[in-house]
Amino acid sequence: MKPAALYLALAALSLPGLAGAEQPVVVELFTSQGCSSCPPADKIMHRLAARDDVIGLALHVDYWDYIGWKDTFASPANTLRQQAYARSGGRTMIFTPQMVVQGGQDVVGTREADVMRLIEAQKAQPAQAELSVSRAEDAVSISLTPAGAGSTGDHVLQLVRYAPLRHASITRGELAGQELDYANVVESMTVVGRWNGSAALDLTVPVEGDLPVVVLVQRADAGPIVAAARIR
Repeated sequence: MKPAALYLALAALSLPGLAGAEQPVVVELFTSQGCSSCPPADKIMHRLAARDDVIGLALHVDYWDYIGWKDTFASPANTLRQQAYARSGGRTMIFTPQMVVQGGQDVVGTREADVMRLIEAQKAQPAQAELSVSRAEDAVSISLTPAGAGSTGDHVLQLVRYAPLRHASITRGELAGQELDYANVVESMTVVGRWNGSAALDLTVPVEGDLPVVVLVQRADAGPIVAAARIR
């Protein structure tokens, strides 16, 4: 590389907002082992899980359990989160498979092209908060500051733990006889703090086990996610 070209490349790397400094986009998949329409969306989640610029989270819901197969990964809390998104978006119904991108836009979970379009649109948005997360032994340190125009108002900080890969042998229901692998299955999602969107915030949260850690900063009442970070 010529000296002038090298200088321009190094200067570009120092500019804010360029690739490498951008935060990952969060994609939540609401799915169920009892839903025959869900496996194609679950496969998309495998592809999202392999990306560094996306935090894919599979949240298994429990409202399919009555049909004949109880989802072994389902949690009522996941159903409540999906219902909260519906209320926030002015909708009265929930469905599977559904993907919610950055807490603000939703799409049928099998429409991969639409999901990718929403991801790219989110990546082009200016950052509203700067979030850094580190782990030392049994604790996670979180540092949060506003960025750009910021995002004033009440926010919740959520600590998410997920299993990168889980297997299910389904013997009843719509997917009876299927042996299925699921990516990034959410094990827990806990509110660990609140943020006003305008002042710097630092906190330390205890953690246990080896599962990856995700921190989400989200507007209260199932609003948009303004920042996210992950420790694998």
